[in-house]
Amino acid sequence: MNVYYTKNGEDAAFLAKIRSRAENVGADVETAVKAIISDVKSGGDAAVKRYTKRFDCPDSDDNNIVYAVPEALIDDALERAEPDFVSAMLSAIENVTAFHERQKQNGYVITKESGVMLGQRVRGLNRVGLYVPGGSAAYPSSVIMNAIPARIAGVSEIICVTPPQKDGGANPDILVAARLCGINRVFLCGGAQAVAALAYGTEIIPKVSKIVGPGNIYVATAKRLLYGVVDIDMIAGPSEILILADRFANPKYIACDLCSQAEHDAMASAILITTDKTLPARVNEELDKLVPTLPRKDIIEQSLQNYGGIIVAENLYEAIALAEDIAPEHMEILTENPFEFIGKIDNVGSLFLGEYSPEPLGDYYAGPNHVLPTSGTARFFSPLSVDSFVKKSSYIYYNRAALAEAAGDILTIAAKEGLSAHAKAIAIRQETTDE
Repeated sequence: MNVYYTKNGEDAAFLAKIRSRAENVGADVETAVKAIISDVKSGGDAAVKRYTKRFDCPDSDDNNIVYAVPEALIDDALERAEPDFVSAMLSAIENVTAFHERQKQNGYVITKESGVMLGQRVRGLNRVGLYVPGGSAAYPSSVIMNAIPARIAGVSEIICVTPPQKDGGANPDILVAARLCGINRVFLCGGAQAVAALAYGTEIIPKVSKIVGPGNIYVATAKRLLYGVVDIDMIAGPSEILILADRFANPKYIACDLCSQAEHDAMASAILITTDKTLPARVNEELDKLVPTLPRKDIIEQSLQNYGGIIVAENLYEAIALAEDIAPEHMEILTENPFEFIGKIDNVGSLFLGEYSPEPLGDYYAGPNHVLPTSGTARFFSPLSVDSFVKKSSYIYYNRAALAEAAGDILTIAAKEGLSAHAKAIAIRQETTDE
């Protein structure tokens, strides 16, 4: 990995390159996605199936391609699953449930002696669509992280879409995760066509209120273009990790943790910030030994060379300022006293404290959600949560006396804004009262 010294201002160009990743959506991608969306909107299931055949299983017999997965097939996948996998998933579900249960909100009512009643209702969305990668890279953990907070929020129905495998069938691990999370409607379709099907609805796939879950650039672009037709979780960019380390950090741990993000995608970003001038060489030495041994070494090498880097800061204050500016998706604190950073780092998706809290712990198991803001959006976005799956509405009740008491102030504000019909709606009630 290249090493950049803040003392010489070498980090500026590198960080600018990292920030530009999310902006590099080619016009060809957007054009292709718009065409797919239009086709699915007008052509429904026939268009979705045509794209599924073309992109996911072109060599499969049409008769072998499953579209709506029968519940019996989902049940069968669970029965055939390895007991260790089921046990691990159940433990993860328990942890994720326990963490997210604390996020649940209740409505409230405010009553006043004047007879005024004000309140807020909080309720789960009616139907949510969950996109789960399921082709060459299947992520059953994504089912847990998206479905559990939705269930806790009170979502009435969760629809799962996931690409078929090359043979036209479902990834069994995704089906196991779906069943364990209480999902019984799974459709085998992926890409922009699946997102469009969820947004508009087809003859078979029902229209949803919100689409959540990770995907490739075509999925992300479709979600962005359809936002407004349907709600989405966030505009997700390539995955990223930032490690803040001092002289006490173990370079072997750092090398492994950098690779754990780099293996996701060639555009993933893995950055180390340190105040120790000897650490970069020691980490690069460990990377040289580790990367050739990993199955996804080609992806890791591309990621580390193009979007990975080690930044040597002059002091801890400068290191923290850099981290806040980057606003990473994941951030590990590998320092002598990691807890001192909890109140110092605001712009981060998820913070991992200490050498025994590596980022994969959050991906799979600990409890906090792994759907996190990327590309610097942790400055204003939050992780996926129960709040992501609820909607709120308010209600107001005033009796005659209470409205009369407030009328003067309301009329003053309405006059200032020049909205005479607003004023009339209040005044006419006063006239009626005076009569």
